Amino acid sequence: MVKRLRLWAMSCSHVGTDLAQGRESLADAIRQSERGGGEGGPPFDWDLAVHLGDHSGGQTSPTDEEGREIVRQFGASTKHRREDFYTIAGNHDAPIEQDAPLQWWLRKWIDPVGESTRHSGVDPRMMPHAVDGTWERYTFQVGNIRFLMMSDRNDLPRPIGRRGADRGGYPSGAVTRDTFDWWKRNVESNQDSVIVSAHHHMLKETTVASGPWEGYLPDGQGAWRSHYHGYFPDGAPEGASYLYFVGGEPDAQAFERHVRKNPGSVDLWLGGHTHANPDDRKGGRSHVERKWDCNFVNAAALSQYHGRTNVPMSRLLTFEDGSPHVSVRCYLHTSQYAPQGWYRPAERTIRLNRPVRL
Repeated sequence: MVKRLRLWAMSCSHVGTDLAQGRESLADAIRQSERGGGEGGPPFDWDLAVHLGDHSGGQTSPTDEEGREIVRQFGASTKHRREDFYTIAGNHDAPIEQDAPLQWWLRKWIDPVGESTRHSGVDPRMMPHAVDGTWERYTFQVGNIRFLMMSDRNDLPRPIGRRGADRGGYPSGAVTRDTFDWWKRNVESNQDSVIVSAHHHMLKETTVASGPWEGYLPDGQGAWRSHYHGYFPDGAPEGASYLYFVGGEPDAQAFERHVRKNPGSVDLWLGGHTHANPDDRKGGRSHVERKWDCNFVNAAALSQYHGRTNVPMSRLLTFEDGSPHVSVRCYLHTSQYAPQGWYRPAERTIRLNRPVRL
C-alpha cells in the first residue's frame, strides 16, 4: 500500500465574526471533515492540518473570550487531537494596544509551539511531529518534507502593523529580518528535503489578488475603497494583499528574490489572507499557481462573514511516497457558491522538485 500524507490547509476562520452571525466557522469545518456536512458535503480523511492565521475576527485587539471560543471550537474534533493542528499568526491575531505584551493573545490561546498548555490545550509532547522553534517561527519534519512555519508580525507599530491603531486588521504582511534569515538558512541547509513554507500571506504576484493595490477597487474619484481587504491609508495599502514588509522594509521582496535566484529551492508556499471565490482570477492569477519552480497555494478562507468576497473553503493536499506529484482539492464548506463538498473545477495536481519520502 502506498503511504500518503493528507494535509488539510485552512486559513482565516475569523471565529468571532462568524459567531456573531450564529456560525461556528472553525468547528463546522472540523465536523464536516470528520462526519460530513448538513448540506451533503462528504467527510474526508486527513493526517495533519495547518491553520495559516487569522483565527480572530477582531477589528480591535482579540480577547480572552474569543480565545476561549476558538479553543472550544478546536475541541469539536473527535478523531484528531488538538496537536494535529499546526498554527501561525495572521494579521488579525495581534493586539493593538501600545503596551500589550508581545503577541500575548496568540501565545496564550492559539499557542503554536505549546507554551501555554493550561489555556490552549496544546501539549507539545503530544504533537505527532515535534516542533523546533518559537511561536514566531518554527519547523517540523514529516518524512523528507520540512515545514517552515512563519507567523505574521502585525503586532508592530504602523505602518508595518496595527499597534497603536484604533481598529482594523491593517492587512499588509510582515515578518522580521530574523525570521527571513532563519527561513533562508533552513532552505539552504535542507536542499535534500521537500521545502514547504507557510505564512499567512502569499508572496507578491503569485496567486489571486496578490499584487500591488489588488486588495481594493477604485472608488471612482481617483482613490481606493475596501474590497478583499480593509483600506487603511496609514497602513501601507499598496501591499495589503501580500507579504510586504521584511524587517520594516516596504515592498522588500526578500523571499521573492531568493526563490527567483534559486529556482527549485522551495517546493511549496502555503498561505491565505485573501478571501475569494474558487474561480476568482484577480490579476490573472488563480488560487494555485507555479512560479520560479515553486508552487503557491492560497487556502483561504473558512469565514463566511468576515469580508465582502467570502466563500468558505479549504484545501486538501495529498502527498504520496515516491512521487513528486501532489493533488490539491478544494472543499466548499457551504453551498452558497456551489454544492457543499468537493469543487472539481478547482482541483489541481502540482509537481514538487523532488519525490516525497514518507
